Amino acid sequence: MFDILHYSFFVRGIEAGVIVAFIAPLIGIFLVLRRYSLIADTLSHVSLAGVALGFLFGVNPMWSAIGVTVVSSLGIEKLRTSKRVYGESALALFLSGALALATVLLSLGKGFNANLLNYLFGSIVTVTQTDVYTIAVLAVVVACVLFALYKELVYISFDEESARVSGIAVDRINRVLIVLAALTVALSIPVVGILLIAALIVIPVVAALQLRKSFLQTLVYAEVISVFSVVTGIFASFYLNLATGGTIVLIMLIVFLLIMAGKDRP
Repeated sequence: MFDILHYSFFVRGIEAGVIVAFIAPLIGIFLVLRRYSLIADTLSHVSLAGVALGFLFGVNPMWSAIGVTVVSSLGIEKLRTSKRVYGESALALFLSGALALATVLLSLGKGFNANLLNYLFGSIVTVTQTDVYTIAVLAVVVACVLFALYKELVYISFDEESARVSGIAVDRINRVLIVLAALTVALSIPVVGILLIAALIVIPVVAALQLRKSFLQTLVYAEVISVFSVVTGIFASFYLNLATGGTIVLIMLIVFLLIMAGKDRP
């Protein structure tokens, strides 16, 4: 079974997968607790426009996705806090606008091809060593910032108004959080693909929350579920010749259903 570890592309896929699996719940737990889950879905669709720009101008799609997603995340937060539109409406505007832009850009670049499908659904075969280094560096940045702002983020997640009254720069921290979410979305693209990134960020946290543990225990369980699902999904997709991203998400959903079933037992 482990003979496949001699294949360099598989090792790169595992390395990238484990890094992404570790970082996704760190962001996901704050998004879920603050009912920001749809932001991950919106940013994942925004990243498609970034990937399309990369294809059109011949640059690394991951870097173009990072740039577009980060800029869009700041735009979403600015529009949301301006109170001119409801938060859900701001997400809908960016989601539909990004999809429209991606469609136009892809039509200019002669439409869909095999490489694009890999970005949409994830493929460990396409993960390069440069991608692994990029993912690792971005993951370290995200983890360090989250660690530095950990207390403030927890406080804001449970009682934003109280945190604001206490003098915490809530708006600034919210902007930092959504930028970190954008980075997490972008670095997850090679592993699970654009269409399934939100699931990687949200499902492990939602599953762990069903266990009704403390904040830190929930985070640990979410990490375990995430890493287990990603590693198992990569092995299963390789041996069964399945789409990597879809396999990973289905395993996460199975884990979630098993937890729910276990809770329902008398």
